[in-house]
Amino acid sequence: MFNEIDDHQEIRDAVRALCRQFPDEYFRKVDEQKAYPEAFVDALMAAGWLAAMIPEDYGGTGLGLTAASVIMEEINRSGGNAGAVHGQMYNMGTLLRSGSAAQKQKYLPGIAAGKLRIQSMAVTEPTTGTDTTKIKTTAVKRKDGRYVVNGQKVWISRVQHSDLMILLARTTPLAEVRKKSEGMSVFIVDLREAIGNGLSVRPIPNLVNHETNELFFEDLEIPEENLIGEEGQGFRYILDGLNAERTLIAAECIGDGYWFIERARRYANERIVFDRPIGRNQGVQFPIADAFIEVEAANLMRFEAARRFDARESCGAQANMAKYLAAKASWEAANVCLQTHGGFGFANEYDIERKFRETRLYQVAPISTNLIYAYIAEHVLGLPRSF
Repeated sequence: MFNEIDDHQEIRDAVRALCRQFPDEYFRKVDEQKAYPEAFVDALMAAGWLAAMIPEDYGGTGLGLTAASVIMEEINRSGGNAGAVHGQMYNMGTLLRSGSAAQKQKYLPGIAAGKLRIQSMAVTEPTTGTDTTKIKTTAVKRKDGRYVVNGQKVWISRVQHSDLMILLARTTPLAEVRKKSEGMSVFIVDLREAIGNGLSVRPIPNLVNHETNELFFEDLEIPEENLIGEEGQGFRYILDGLNAERTLIAAECIGDGYWFIERARRYANERIVFDRPIGRNQGVQFPIADAFIEVEAANLMRFEAARRFDARESCGAQANMAKYLAAKASWEAANVCLQTHGGFGFANEYDIERKFRETRLYQVAPISTNLIYAYIAEHVLGLPRSF
């Protein structure tokens, strides 16, 4: 169902073929064991799919965010969970768009070849949450040029399965900057060297099989050459990457939505009660149709956000709206699918309860629905700032 031909059909067919090697049983087992889908990630990297946004000059395919979003969509649409790998797509973007020529040459070929993982980005802190300008983690530059980092981060994903991490830290005290969005800088952290040498990692058990952690920095030294872009302008660099992140997550939610709708449609046709398929009842039909309409609408905004990003046009509003619409649509589709299956929807073997938990995350992360409302109200509609 819903396999109409589009401009990305070759990508869709190839990713679907790879995903067929990792059926529901694979992801079910990974989820039960609270493990990382290592074999699946290795297969994606070996096939070059996670290098979609890296230019050909550095060994990537240079396909852009639109193609990358299709890859993420197809992973979730096939029953998997792209949350294990989407960081490799958007974290690399900060380096690609704002890094120096030397940094790109040093890291991008290895990332494109699947030899380096840049899965993690450390921004959020326990006492600041999404108020990023109030972060307290500091990076102080010494006379020898090295930066010394102290502070704490929380909800930092895939640290244990990444070689490199993008770190946002304050290099100028908040009281000394003209604008509160200034004075923060972005660094590349080599986790292979940092963990145990100034960086401690504490895993956070959670509702879904999503590796996330609390990080503690205590005099972690970072070489000066690991500073991305201009010191003090890191917040601007991070925002560009977050637009890519929100667009990719919108695509994942769309993939989830189509997965839920197809499972509901199939079950409604096959399940016989009172001598007829339950799908003959409008009480079953209409919610599935409604969910499909919502996913299709979100899909359009996803492609508009990706188009603008690839064209280097302003896309903050579109990326936020795409994430909001897609997360809402996938959650509604999840509820419809579970309701259609009744009690069987709670059984592990149907995989609905696993995908149900996974897609619920995106109502909260990486940005909550209310913050998207606030962004649109202020930056699009011109309403007074609410906080």
